[in-house]
Amino acid sequence: MISKLHKALLTCSVVAVSLLSKAQVRPTPAAERLKGLEQRQLLEQRSTLNHNAFRNIGPTVMSGRVVDVEVNEQDPTEFYVAYATGGLWHSTNNGQSLTPIFDSLDVMTIGDIAVDWKTRTLWVGTGEVNSSRSTYAGLGVYKSTNNGKQWQYLGLPESHHIGKIQLHPTDPNTAWVAAMGHLYSPNKERGVYKTTDGGKTWKQTLYVDDNTGVVELDINPKNPNELYAAAWYRTRRAWAFEPAGATSGIYKSTDGGNTWSLITKAGSGFPIGNVVGRIGLAVYPKNPQVVYAVVDNQQPRPDTAKRDTGKYVLNDFKGLNAVQFAALNTARMDTFLKQYRLLGRYNGAQIKADVASGKLKPTVLYDYLYVNDGFQGAPAGAEVYRSDDGGRSWRKTHSKHLNMFSTYGYYFGKIYVSPSNDQKVVIPAYTMEYSEDGGKTFKRMDKANVHADHHAAWINPKRDSHMFSGNDGGLNITYDNGKSWFKANTPPLGQFYAITVDNAKPYNVYGGLQDNGVWWGPSTYAFGTGWHQGGSYPYKSIVGGDGMQVQVDTTDNNTVYTGSQFGSYSRLHKLYPRPAKSVKPLHQLGELPMRFNWQTPILLSSHNPQVFYIGSNKLYRSFNRGDSLQALGGDLTNGSKEGNVPYATLTTIAESPLRFGLLYTGSDDGLIHVSKDGGYSWTNISKPVDKKATALPHGLWVSRVTASQYKEPRVYATLNGYRNDDFRPYLYVSEDYGATWKQLGQDLPAEPINVVREDPTDENTLYVGTDGGLYVSKDRGQSFMMWNAGLPKSIPVHDIAIQKRENEIVLGTHGRSLYVAKLNVPVGQKKEEKKTEEAEDEEAREEEID
Repeated sequence: MISKLHKALLTCSVVAVSLLSKAQVRPTPAAERLKGLEQRQLLEQRSTLNHNAFRNIGPTVMSGRVVDVEVNEQDPTEFYVAYATGGLWHSTNNGQSLTPIFDSLDVMTIGDIAVDWKTRTLWVGTGEVNSSRSTYAGLGVYKSTNNGKQWQYLGLPESHHIGKIQLHPTDPNTAWVAAMGHLYSPNKERGVYKTTDGGKTWKQTLYVDDNTGVVELDINPKNPNELYAAAWYRTRRAWAFEPAGATSGIYKSTDGGNTWSLITKAGSGFPIGNVVGRIGLAVYPKNPQVVYAVVDNQQPRPDTAKRDTGKYVLNDFKGLNAVQFAALNTARMDTFLKQYRLLGRYNGAQIKADVASGKLKPTVLYDYLYVNDGFQGAPAGAEVYRSDDGGRSWRKTHSKHLNMFSTYGYYFGKIYVSPSNDQKVVIPAYTMEYSEDGGKTFKRMDKANVHADHHAAWINPKRDSHMFSGNDGGLNITYDNGKSWFKANTPPLGQFYAITVDNAKPYNVYGGLQDNGVWWGPSTYAFGTGWHQGGSYPYKSIVGGDGMQVQVDTTDNNTVYTGSQFGSYSRLHKLYPRPAKSVKPLHQLGELPMRFNWQTPILLSSHNPQVFYIGSNKLYRSFNRGDSLQALGGDLTNGSKEGNVPYATLTTIAESPLRFGLLYTGSDDGLIHVSKDGGYSWTNISKPVDKKATALPHGLWVSRVTASQYKEPRVYATLNGYRNDDFRPYLYVSEDYGATWKQLGQDLPAEPINVVREDPTDENTLYVGTDGGLYVSKDRGQSFMMWNAGLPKSIPVHDIAIQKRENEIVLGTHGRSLYVAKLNVPVGQKKEEKKTEEAEDEEAREEEID
């Protein structure tokens, strides 16, 4: 149900997207996004498919990123846990089971939650604040007074990402919100907002600038007029990320958050200047003059290690001339090459000879190895500061470096103090660490059975050895300061990037997950606990890291091509993953390093499974399953761009199912290329040949190119404006190999598109996955309907796979794992329910007990 505040912003029932192709790529205004909510309702009402419900097939054990947890202090077996893209869940049995209570809304991503346990009122700030590659923007603040049965929308749609909701300890109508604002564009709706009427109205009481939001708030519970706010300057673009800036700092209010003063000025003892990144805050409730802060200090860390002058480092090869290169020590060069695993392919003597002859430049080694990555250095990282006078002065609590953040402190930034002991401090970071001496020293507490990358914690005020950790692997609970943990990962929560299927019976689904590797499991999986006794979880892990794309050789249904971020792919056997054969292409000495996307695209040819493709900024092909690779032409992007994030990379590869050698590529900087001769020549089809034809928007991420299985010249393309804060749907078709394009999906709501697929039996049916769900067209994109039966109201659909033999569609969602449904089920037809092996085993055990 859309609230009155929503309706006030909705002026029409149809989103005006017909002019999208002419529109300039720009951040989408909140009013346009909110109009999209009404359009979603229309497309749901229009649906002729929702008699056919999707079923979730897990997996569960690896879970997904937790951003907040709120626990009932009077009964810690009751708690709420919020996931970055998996919604809000409630447990009353210490996590043995959890119930979703946010699934009825048109937004799934969450930044922070707050609970008034006296009134049982829930507040949800939407839009994750961790600034990662899949941090989705929210629509503002929601509130429920009946445990999520109904929700009231409270506004703040331009906040996008909310770091904290701070409730007044005694006045249920007063609350403050820390709004980070847009992730990929500047905006004024950042800072601190205050309400005194339960969220009916808000006032922006702290604003720093268009690129500095507020990520954290805390309050003096004994004097609610005293509040602290952590301002954070950060900008993100597809090619560059600034994690720190001079406008970052801590502000304090002494009048209930109506006015604010910067308290981390020069002389305060707290870091200042361009090095100050994300800040977390914790007020000690028994003595609120004690305030802790953790800061991501981007000041380069002094190299105190003793240098081994007998070894070369990369910078020793920077800017050399021929004479200087000739003077290098050959044996030390070989040692250097061995360090980079290059000795054998190259050796110092040969390289020196090639430089002397002019075949190679004197800077060849530096050029070969240097990657333009601003995060290569070693910043100071996590630093803890304490104030004993309410923030007037600060002192660093430790003398030794805290190795918690590495180079990505922007992903963390919380600190907690025990409510009963000001000397006990907990920091969730890459590791989970705690101190019992006021921050002087820290001990790691995330041992066995705990995932890395921690974002939220809770400390029991009555027993501070009892703690919760919310991390990239779900929720963990300990009762003994981390000596032992258990997982509360019963919900089907998983953040899939990409999926595929094989042809086994029953067929299996494969997918890569955010920070949880690559897994595969049976499409017939149904929830049950029988595997606990059997000792074998139906889903199996293949590789670790951030799991990326997967391709399966269906001639044996065992040979898998997959891997982790930035092109680290291998060919392996799914049951025996080691040893694995690397299929990542290597550049040659004299060439600059290749650029690989975070989710590097790969493809097995549908014509011959021996033929394997992988994309960097070039497209590579192998005729022998990746044993050797050949570059097909040159750079298929706009070229390298100055920044600290790999950019100008390929994001999608397509091969025509009707013709071997008809290839397409798409890049993150907006280029689409076609080759009709197996990759020997390429044509840029991003711009139409006919000036009167529809032009593709410039510079958008090409999320998918799909060559039609029905007509050879037909090709579909989706462009994604997520990294421009542009939420408009960009869907196009060409009937002439990309020479001209026509825009489709004029009635789709304002949601970035991730994938488009054709139906396997009907060329007029298209499936489109967006950051908000699944849409289906029966007239080749002229009009769409929503298909969400069995799904949350809103869920990012990152990928779609279709199993032709079984006529089933599989959704890879970034938050709620995998869903399966039969295609083309007529209204009124009873679907056959397949009893899974696990369900049969469970039933048999129950019969034995009886």
